[in-house]
Amino acid sequence: MLCRRGNGAGSIGAVMAQQMQRDRIGRSRSGIAELPAGRPLMVRAGDGTRLHTEVFGADDGYPIVLSHGITCALRVWFNQIADLSVDHRVIAFDHRGHGRSEVPGRHGYTLDHMAGDLEAVLDATLRPGERAVIAGHSMGGVTISAWSDRYRDAVAHRADAVALINTTTGDLLQEFRLLNLPGALAATRVRVAEQVIRAIGSLQVPRGAEWTSRRFVAALAVGADADPAIADFVYELFMGTAPVARGGCARMLADALGPQYLPLDGLTVPALVIGSKRDRLLPITQSRKIADAVPDLAGFVELSGGHCAILERPNEVNHLLRALVDSVTEDRRATS
Repeated sequence: MLCRRGNGAGSIGAVMAQQMQRDRIGRSRSGIAELPAGRPLMVRAGDGTRLHTEVFGADDGYPIVLSHGITCALRVWFNQIADLSVDHRVIAFDHRGHGRSEVPGRHGYTLDHMAGDLEAVLDATLRPGERAVIAGHSMGGVTISAWSDRYRDAVAHRADAVALINTTTGDLLQEFRLLNLPGALAATRVRVAEQVIRAIGSLQVPRGAEWTSRRFVAALAVGADADPAIADFVYELFMGTAPVARGGCARMLADALGPQYLPLDGLTVPALVIGSKRDRLLPITQSRKIADAVPDLAGFVELSGGHCAILERPNEVNHLLRALVDSVTEDRRATS
């Protein structure tokens, strides 16, 4: 389903229909592929944490910035990077404690840190006066929302538009759907959700229990119809994330977004919202709430599959991101 509100981003649906006719590299890829060659860059966050960042594609291409989810790394975007870097400049970074970025101590994970990290990456990679489309998946979308609240004056100067994919802005525990419990047992669901989210940080995989752990991670991250290679890849990224970072980010999300919501009134640029119908970690209701709350809705799309739409439905996500870029650049040309 695709809907639109506001005047900021042109007709996403029409542009997407045109993009669906294109045959571009990486769109029919199955399995997990390596990233194309990128240009590494070390960005220092406000507290000195080193953030591994890579730039892909031509230096003069329109910039698209990618912010990944919890227990992942920039390479989770390999489908989008391979496709979009053909004719855009794609900038992706590993969140603190993830991938090849530096691992702070247990107190180095707050929404202020995440928002500041995104601002540092934008400052280091965008030229003066240059604006980008910024896309975030899961915790990466939370990072964008936190950035728009804490760096309100920067939003219109750094972003042409944003894409919020399989993400949330609050009420994280109440909406958790790992267990299908009736409304009367909502309190039980909240307790279970909090235990599971916090366990993400402390989970130690004993010898002989790997299959159980894989199933647990896959149940949270991907839909039942996902390619097994995707579930294996997500589990690899999970196990490759430092436990202190898993724990710090899980506590951050549970504490900051448990019973409350991030304000979205600072997100004044067009926002494309993408949710998945079988997302058990952040159900589609979360995306619907975001679509209702953003000041300028460029489009709301419901995809099939589970939490990792960027891996499970890469073609659709790529088409939508291209459509968003085309719409804002066309608007810019029309008003220049």
